[in-house]
Amino acid sequence: MKRSNFLITLLTGALVLSSCVSNKPAERADEIDKKVNALLAQMTIEEKVGQMVQYNGFYDATGPAPSEGNAQEKYDNLKKGGVGSFLNVRGAKQVRALQKIAVEETRLGIPLIFGLDVIHGHKTLSPIPLAESASWDMQAIKKSARVAAIEASAIGINWTFAPMVDIYRDARWGRVMEGAGEDPYLGAKIGVARIKGFQGDDLSAHNTIAACAKHFAGYGFVEAGKEYNTVDFGTSTLYNIVLPPFKAAVDADVKTVMNAFNIVNGVPSTGNKFLQRDILKGKWGFKGYVISDWASGAEMVNHGFAADLKEASLHAAEAGCDMDMESYTYVNHLVDLVEEGKVNVSIVDEAVGRILRVKYELGLFDDPYKYCDEAREKELLYHDDHQAAALDMAHKSVVLLKNEGGILPLAKDQKKIAVIGALADDKTSMLGSWRIGSDDGTAVSVLEGLNKHTANYTYAKGADVVAGDVNFVFHLNENTTDKSGFKEAIQLAKKSEVVVMVLGEHGFHSGEARSRTKIDLPGVQQQLLEEVYKVNQNIVLVLTNGRPLALPWAADNIPAIVETWQLGTQSGNAIADVLFGAYNPSGKLPMSFPRSVGQCPIYYNKFSTGRPVNAEKNVFWSHYTDEENDPLYAFGYGLSYTTFEYADLKIDDANPKAIKVSVKVTNTGGVSGEEVTQLYIRDKAASVVRPIKELKGFEKYTLAANESKEVTFTLTDAELGFYDNQGNFIVEPGMFDVMVGTSSVKGLSGSFELK
Repeated sequence: MKRSNFLITLLTGALVLSSCVSNKPAERADEIDKKVNALLAQMTIEEKVGQMVQYNGFYDATGPAPSEGNAQEKYDNLKKGGVGSFLNVRGAKQVRALQKIAVEETRLGIPLIFGLDVIHGHKTLSPIPLAESASWDMQAIKKSARVAAIEASAIGINWTFAPMVDIYRDARWGRVMEGAGEDPYLGAKIGVARIKGFQGDDLSAHNTIAACAKHFAGYGFVEAGKEYNTVDFGTSTLYNIVLPPFKAAVDADVKTVMNAFNIVNGVPSTGNKFLQRDILKGKWGFKGYVISDWASGAEMVNHGFAADLKEASLHAAEAGCDMDMESYTYVNHLVDLVEEGKVNVSIVDEAVGRILRVKYELGLFDDPYKYCDEAREKELLYHDDHQAAALDMAHKSVVLLKNEGGILPLAKDQKKIAVIGALADDKTSMLGSWRIGSDDGTAVSVLEGLNKHTANYTYAKGADVVAGDVNFVFHLNENTTDKSGFKEAIQLAKKSEVVVMVLGEHGFHSGEARSRTKIDLPGVQQQLLEEVYKVNQNIVLVLTNGRPLALPWAADNIPAIVETWQLGTQSGNAIADVLFGAYNPSGKLPMSFPRSVGQCPIYYNKFSTGRPVNAEKNVFWSHYTDEENDPLYAFGYGLSYTTFEYADLKIDDANPKAIKVSVKVTNTGGVSGEEVTQLYIRDKAASVVRPIKELKGFEKYTLAANESKEVTFTLTDAELGFYDNQGNFIVEPGMFDVMVGTSSVKGLSGSFELK
């Protein structure tokens, strides 16, 4: 089909509408619906099912067409209009070549939508999502996603499989790096910020991309923190912990949702009608479309839910999964199921309508090649403005865990600094996991960052973290034996005034399929740390990692600990700025750090047991016999180079629909700093037991030295209510405890009665 035929198709029947749709959302949506319905009326069942198919990129689209095997089958299907989307196709030339086939050679010329895992940036990388979440800064997080969208859209991408809004409590799970941590309130706020950053104010603009809230639902609760494992939780956890960030995403008009690999109540999420039709599309009124996770449709056979791929196709379609990613269930079986009367064509029409609507909203029908501008691609990748935004985000993501004796910040004229650790000289690991679009070696190393502040340091590797080749799709080979660099590091530490040790995980220690049963320092790093400590105790431990680590020895012995996560492209600059006081750290933990892996899962918003009291006279209370019960570092915790004092907690409960809680915060230190004031509540007695503490408000702000600020929160039904076990949101009268402070464990407390 020629391009002219494509234009004729768009002008057929009810599609004879102005290409300049109204700026009013309601009118624009109505016009798009008319276009979608008119196009649906022209489509064959094969073309409809084709829109529900997503293929992984399978050949160089700028070269010869494939002529044999599976690649040829996919190519032929594309030319017939049997593909609605591609993932992992990158570059303006590649995208344009495939889009040209879809638009100019198929009968109806329906444009493709191109997806990619743009998780924390494309070329220019911001910190990993868990690190960004430690900033508690919604505007910075939104801007980070905006930068990611600008770069991704410049290479032809118009859809990202982000944000991950799963809530999780187990640091063994590698994908903790990809989300916002353990709290549904904070997680919902961060998810919305990312969605708004990706999708912008106008989705039809050439530099915005459709977002995808994932994984629906419960994926963060995989048992034992093991990837792709089963989950098992009650309805209270489902409605109050798992689902709220997804509901917030839908309310923020997220355009797509990805279902999950796991089962919920014995039913795989991809085939779960209760989740996808009853809740997501029904109760919440979600207007976008649902895509499977990679091959999750086919995995229903492995789960024991479907006898074969054809039955899996039936289950997925009926349950409300609109697009299949690499399962080959729809492309091979859905047309037959419709023709056999086993799947009603209305189910297909609904799914295709949702997909087409998003394509219209993206403006792909007006200009299918709008994302294929090679000049924009060349101009915007690694742009200086994006580097500046990445540095700002990296600064705000750093969490100061310990600073005994004020060892930090380092003096600008500090002499004889030893820098030890292979990660200090690594320009790739700092990029973190899920960096599909970026390039190895593009991170600013810690050594490079230090060079901008001082020349008074000497570096010794000490020991490699990993050995051999490093690849996203293979396990790492940890260095568990080679200590040949210990001697040099120890000798350097002996003659130095202060030692900066950069230790932690490699970037691929976390991420998908990176579950670990040991979450301490990998390999020989703990031994290196202890050996250096024997000769010089004046140590600053810089942690670079993708998950909370269990580091009780370091917490007891090392005077300064800085959690820097994996900070992306500007890692070294951000770390050095913090170490030398050019930036005062302000991050707060979005996830609890355990003392030992045996505490996992550990989280602050737990329930009280029937025996919560530490009874010194006997053993019959809820506790460990060989470990403390509290975390090493709690949710919401983070220090500053200054100090903040809280006073004058006030609670005004005169209006039960708007209860005012205020506190006076004063910067009592000598330098300006940012604080995150956090508000927690406890519903003392409820028809469904509530956690001992729940985050229900926070504010981040800057105070100059000796400056004070009154921070005020308003508690409404939205904060005071909860979901019952039928999924109904209820607000019950009764007594509430309130705590306002600097973390989930330190603050001023009061109470009020909701009448």
